[in-house]
Order: sequence, then structure tokens, then C-alpha cells
Amino acid sequence: MKRGDLIARINKIAKERGQTAVYTEGGSHTKVAVGDLLTTIPRHKEIKEPLARKIIADIEEN
Repeated sequence: MKRGDLIARINKIAKERGQTAVYTEGGSHTKVAVGDLLTTIPRHKEIKEPLARKIIADIEEN
């Protein structure tokens, strides 16, 4: 999955919940906070599909 597509999906999930996704750039990852959930996204153009699904699942659970 392209990194931009993953970020767009995270933004959509946050908006559906009435929340905002907050992004903070770290060393080699981007930290994402949606509500009280904090996760990281690698800074690659392509993110492997299993990892992208895991990140989305984590955000959808909270």
C-alpha cells in the first residue's frame, strides 16, 4: 500500500469518529495519534500490506 493511501485511510477513520489524526515526524517513522491511540508509520513510499492492515486494524479497534 502506498504511504499516502494509508495516511488518507487513517484520516478518514479519524474523521468518521469526529477526531483528528495528529502526525509527528520522528527519525525514521511518523508517529500518529488518533484520540488516545498512538502508532507509527514507516517512512517508505510503499508499506507492506500486512503492516498496513495491522495499523488500520489497530486504529479501527480504538
